Amino acid sequence: MMKQAFTTIFFGLGLFTSLLSYAQSGNVSGKLTFDDGQPVTFATVFIQSVKKYGLSDESGNYTIKDVPYGKHLVQVSSLEIEQNEFEIEFHAASKPLTTVLKRSGHTHLDEVQVIGESYKTQVEKSGFAVNIVDTKEASLRNIQTNELLNTTVGVKIRQNGGLGSEVNYSLNGLSGSAVRIFIDGIPISAYGNSFNLNSIPPAMIKEIEVYKGVVPGHLADDALGGAINIVLQNSVQSNLSASVSYGSFNTLQASINGLHRFKESGFTVKGSLFYNYSDNDYKVSGRSVVVTGLGGVQTPITARRFNDAYRSSGGMLQLGFTDVKWADQFLIGFTGSSDYKEIQHGAFMTIMPYKDRFMESDAALMNLTYQKKDLFTPGLDVTINGLYGKRNRMVSDTLAWAYSWSGEKAIDFRGNEYKYSWNSQQEGGPTLARINRNVSSIRTGVSYAIGKNHRFLLNHVYSGIDRVDTDQLRSVLENTFRGTRDLEKNIVSLTYELNALDEKLKANVFGKYYQQKTINIDPEINEETNEIVDDITSANKIDEGYGFTLSYAVVPNITLLTSAEKAVRLPNESEVFGNDGDNVVANPSIRPELSNNFNLGFRLGTFHVNQHDFTVSTNLFTRNIKDRIGLPIETSLNVNDETILYENQGNGTSKGFDAQLDYTFNDNFGFNFNVSRFELKIVNRGVEIDVPNTPFFTMNGSLRYSFKDLIQKDSRLNLFYTMYFTDEFSYLVPQGSNTVGDEFFEVPQQLAQDLGLSYVFPSNKLVMSFDIKNIFDQAVYDNLSVQKPGRAFYLKLNYRINNY
Repeated sequence: MMKQAFTTIFFGLGLFTSLLSYAQSGNVSGKLTFDDGQPVTFATVFIQSVKKYGLSDESGNYTIKDVPYGKHLVQVSSLEIEQNEFEIEFHAASKPLTTVLKRSGHTHLDEVQVIGESYKTQVEKSGFAVNIVDTKEASLRNIQTNELLNTTVGVKIRQNGGLGSEVNYSLNGLSGSAVRIFIDGIPISAYGNSFNLNSIPPAMIKEIEVYKGVVPGHLADDALGGAINIVLQNSVQSNLSASVSYGSFNTLQASINGLHRFKESGFTVKGSLFYNYSDNDYKVSGRSVVVTGLGGVQTPITARRFNDAYRSSGGMLQLGFTDVKWADQFLIGFTGSSDYKEIQHGAFMTIMPYKDRFMESDAALMNLTYQKKDLFTPGLDVTINGLYGKRNRMVSDTLAWAYSWSGEKAIDFRGNEYKYSWNSQQEGGPTLARINRNVSSIRTGVSYAIGKNHRFLLNHVYSGIDRVDTDQLRSVLENTFRGTRDLEKNIVSLTYELNALDEKLKANVFGKYYQQKTINIDPEINEETNEIVDDITSANKIDEGYGFTLSYAVVPNITLLTSAEKAVRLPNESEVFGNDGDNVVANPSIRPELSNNFNLGFRLGTFHVNQHDFTVSTNLFTRNIKDRIGLPIETSLNVNDETILYENQGNGTSKGFDAQLDYTFNDNFGFNFNVSRFELKIVNRGVEIDVPNTPFFTMNGSLRYSFKDLIQKDSRLNLFYTMYFTDEFSYLVPQGSNTVGDEFFEVPQQLAQDLGLSYVFPSNKLVMSFDIKNIFDQAVYDNLSVQKPGRAFYLKLNYRINNY
């Protein structure tokens, strides 16, 4: 398996060295300033001859990619400037150009014509049920990537507690591994637990693509319910940014990101570091937070979590070349990360929490990135992303004493401290279980455009895991007989894209091929020879999928969208082999999950009326599911409060809608509101039921207002408000006509609200932000009614230099 990955990577390296003489285009970059030296921010820079555009950032810098060498007319438009045109002569040795513009003398414009569409608009009008999440504003505040996703329409983040706790992503009701997470198109599972959306700061992320139900071919994976693709920062301008924040529960987070490009050679050094820590000692209360006294009397208390600390650190270093003749990007690098997570309880919050149970993870991975547009011939684009390395995980559980929520040792009904008979916090006995994995993943994409209207894409993703389980507390003999687990997956997609009727009609047709092979090797003694032999069992699962998307612009600002896919989701490593750290037990007989997914929606806008801009979008969806993979359908008789087992629950249907409104006024005021409502029913043992532990109705809203020159000239103060609403739901199926006691398993209706502000200093390099989470200190719950943090305060400082 690893040989196959290395062969592909080195073959790719051999190909790269042969491309030195092929260059036909590059990236135009520059800076816009007023005649007083201040930057022109968020202006549209448009090159008419190639229909390409860029948007200047807060420092006035812009980049337009893949522009052919030669002379071009550049148009710049903004409310703050007079209409401006200038000519450039662009070639390989061209340097960034500084353009000085005059401020507009108009205070009011009846109509503003915006030339071109942003990348966000282009993708959201492509036919997929997709949202593009911008991280620019969030990177300046104390907002986690998961919190940012949680405000996105149709997305619900399910998190088992505070910073570093287990996270589950739900898209239109489908969740768990039905939703795949990618980093630049590579499945995030390859990076390990220590490099995930809990730890990656928004400052490292350029944007987030959220595809619901139907997933494009270039993200070739078994993403049955949708996909979230994290696009890391890929600017080729030298820059540096750093941030540090501190807040409630002794939470410290810091990150630094930088890139330096040598203009003459194109040699590029790119690096990032992050560190996160939290005690997670927030207060909890409720039905399970009690102290048991003499005679077994239980007294409810409000307690602080005392075994829930989290620490993660990591970084990425890449060396290579950018914007050279033979590559847009060619980077080879190393990614390293580690984390430490204390475990307070099992799947449920129980009256007997854990003490000194924890897990540690680490990963060391080599990575490769290669991108080239117009390779050998115009229209031929190639992208290769690969990684190879090791990731490990260890679970420690060696303490035999029982504890209560007071943090003290528990007592029995006679008042005596006692130990568990199995000598560990979780049933099963003491353990120092370790899972060592060799992992590899490589994504290859080739696309060829025939003119402006036709494009073909071929994509392949290979991922492999060699897994060995050991336990230091087991005897040498027991570890000798512990098996190894291997998993290999290949997914190939072929896509055809059509752009017709003056770009009013856009269509996308694709097919996907899925193949997954699992190998279990278990040593055993041959009774005849008394020798140790390997008992090898394997499974090879193959399936196909297909789909299409269609969008039609009735008028320029009204677009109809529809998409459909027969999707396949193969069981992942944890579901098949189990995972002690997440309290998951193995289920080698679990079957793939299938679904027919349909979306129908429209997008109205963006409409520009004087200084008012607004966009409305909505999506109707249905998912017809076979062999849905999820947690067991719990009843009051079979609830397991420590371990979980993923199983095929049965066949079902999810259907509903989501809608979103975006409104801005004069670039100072912003309002966003979105709603998602659906039903998710499944036939389990011949009975149709609502799937438990699933919130069916959610709403999110946010407000933003900016004050310019309020405290200092050329400064900016931004105020933020965010609201999260989740309707009540139960993690227990209805118990028939007798509903007595069902309320014990209900998660109540929740409304959480956050406030924040950020102050941008006149230099535009330093930003200070202050955030209050859960301002009214409401009890907030999620997975299996596990309580999340209450009111919290955070202060953050950001420093950045663009294009130094």
